[in-house]
Amino acid sequence: MNLKDKNVIISGASRGIGKAIALHLAKEGANISFNYLKSIDEAFAIEKEIGTLGVKAKSFQADIKDFEAVKKWVNDTKEIFGTIDIVINNAGIIRDKALMLMDVSDWKDVINTNLDGVFNLTKATLVTLLKQKSGNIVNITSVSGKIGLPRQTNYSAAKAGIIGFTKALAKEVGPYNIRVNAVAPGFIETDMLKDLKKEYVDMMLAQVPLGRFGKAEEVAKVVKFLVSEESKYVTGQTIVIDGGMCML
Repeated sequence: MNLKDKNVIISGASRGIGKAIALHLAKEGANISFNYLKSIDEAFAIEKEIGTLGVKAKSFQADIKDFEAVKKWVNDTKEIFGTIDIVINNAGIIRDKALMLMDVSDWKDVINTNLDGVFNLTKATLVTLLKQKSGNIVNITSVSGKIGLPRQTNYSAAKAGIIGFTKALAKEVGPYNIRVNAVAPGFIETDMLKDLKKEYVDMMLAQVPLGRFGKAEEVAKVVKFLVSEESKYVTGQTIVIDGGMCML
């Protein structure tokens, strides 16, 4: 599998799944552009780490919720890399709470980051992909978007929206040789998992047939497959990585 000289733009790669994806694609020869919101030290450290792999790496401070900021990030990336070949929509947050107790801000922050963010980055890059009649888009959704989870009405709604977005866009841009797929991780060992209450985490672990949570690297390997030539007849799909938690 070789991604040499491919240019990748990925949202939210300063840690967790996004970081793992960025590193895996860089090891295959891809140049990496990614954004961060506040984690400037982490972003610069990852930029430096990717650079040691012999590829280009550039981090940009941009709020994924702000379309104009995202558009500037995309344009700056094109100035540095020349074009964009692969788009990874990864940025996401959680604000878990029972709906009865959920603040309006909890709802809007999650929808605006997790779903609007996918629209913003995809919209900002799509003209480039259409003009060159090639491209690859991978959206990181969640098992929460497939089966729904309690106390995650905001997160489940956003992630389910990403799955619908993926299917619709795949049909729309397929004739232009652009593939669009999604990856739906279950519970993965990241900082986001650490933010959940222990009793909730224990309850979820009991529902995983493989008896463990996933690793960010395992998600990254599936993304790597989807952006490679090895999956060139795959589009409009959502691949679940959850240890068997939601066998649908």
